[in-house]
Amino acid sequence: MRRRRRARLRAAELGRSRGGLTSKVHLAVERRCRPLSIILTPGQAADSPRFIPVLKKIKVRGPVGRPRTRPDAVAGDKAYSSRANRAHLRRRDIKAVIPEKADQATHRKKKGRSGGRPVSHDATLYKDRNTVERGINKFKEWRGLATRYDKTPESYAAGLHLRGSILWLRSLPALP
Repeated sequence: MRRRRRARLRAAELGRSRGGLTSKVHLAVERRCRPLSIILTPGQAADSPRFIPVLKKIKVRGPVGRPRTRPDAVAGDKAYSSRANRAHLRRRDIKAVIPEKADQATHRKKKGRSGGRPVSHDATLYKDRNTVERGINKFKEWRGLATRYDKTPESYAAGLHLRGSILWLRSLPALP
């Protein structure tokens, strides 16, 4: 019985956290709080491992040519400060605007000269990090998305994508 329930919760992208059964929405937004990519995971899942999959889903179409998949800079909070995430951004030549965690800094300093250089980030670009929080708040204006009434992850993800497309459509200029 328990095994079947756990499988059902896993299939519904629901996970245990302090508040009970929850799910997490990982998203990337641009400066005007419009979503670029969305990933749904169980609630207890960590943020850092979902950083690269969210970045890989970004595709912005321009007037001509292939869609753009590499942003100029990525701003994130300390939860995304990991060696793997920074290495991925470095390989793709993307500027990382992610502060270093205190425990990572002390570990680096303990190593002395072999610990490497301190991580730097642009403080003025970091101020724009709240665009993700504002983007999430725009999603939560729909009560069904804020409380997750949908039973299946497919219908919940469809609601997220529908809300994201409405946010994009509202930002388009009106036709004369």
